[in-house]
Amino acid sequence: MHHRISVGALVIRDQCLLLAHHVVPGKYDFWAPPGGGVEGDEELSAAAERETFEETGIRITAHRLAYIDELIDDSGRMVKFWYLADYVSGEINTHANPALEEAITEATWFPQTSLPPGHIFPAILRDAFWYELATGFPAPKKLPLLKSIF
Repeated sequence: MHHRISVGALVIRDQCLLLAHHVVPGKYDFWAPPGGGVEGDEELSAAAERETFEETGIRITAHRLAYIDELIDDSGRMVKFWYLADYVSGEINTHANPALEEAITEATWFPQTSLPPGHIFPAILRDAFWYELATGFPAPKKLPLLKSIF
């Protein structure tokens, strides 16, 4: 079984969460915070910062582990580390991503009350995340093992 280490950035700016829209017609359509695979000897937080810039053009500082997520599908198992991150600079630009296989059609800042319809990954972003954000995430939270939507 193939294993992959991945990261994601939960970036908040002006009470809004940064989400990227991933679409391959007939295959998947979901929103998720920026993130992706860890490369070589890269630190997890540095990978979250790099992936956020590559996917959205936004510079961040990843500072605190919020969630540990596990996904499994026919290709293997992925463990994803979600970091809370501070916005540093930049404006959204999804066209400069060097990953040719990416299917990001847009990225946007969403307040809790106006999250997009459809699938959001991870699902906890629809509810408990906002409470945990307000209470300061006392410790990283392990999310349940799920089958990937891909």
